[in-house]
Amino acid sequence: MILYLMCFALFLVGVYGLLTKRDLIKLILSIAVMGYAVNLFLILFAYKKDAGIPILLEGVVQGSMVDPLPQALVLTSIVIELGTTALLVALAIRLVQKYKTFDITKIRRLFG
Repeated sequence: MILYLMCFALFLVGVYGLLTKRDLIKLILSIAVMGYAVNLFLILFAYKKDAGIPILLEGVVQGSMVDPLPQALVLTSIVIELGTTALLVALAIRLVQKYKTFDITKIRRLFG
């Protein structure tokens, strides 16, 4: 139970950073922390104590096995997060080239 609470606390750290920080890099890192917290939650959700690997072998009888579906979802999520982070970094680079600052409040003032 404590691991789920720690995972939720990690997610809240990401939400706090997203709501309070005004630097583009810190916003990107906050989004990444939130994604890692969700991935950790999915892995914790699939964990079973003393469970075997989900591979069936001839002549071996296994009682409890780990569910492989959340692991596959986390691998997919990692790839999607990588693409999202790369897009956000590319957007941040273009904004810095145009406005010469990472601060989003200054970018809003310069915009209009």
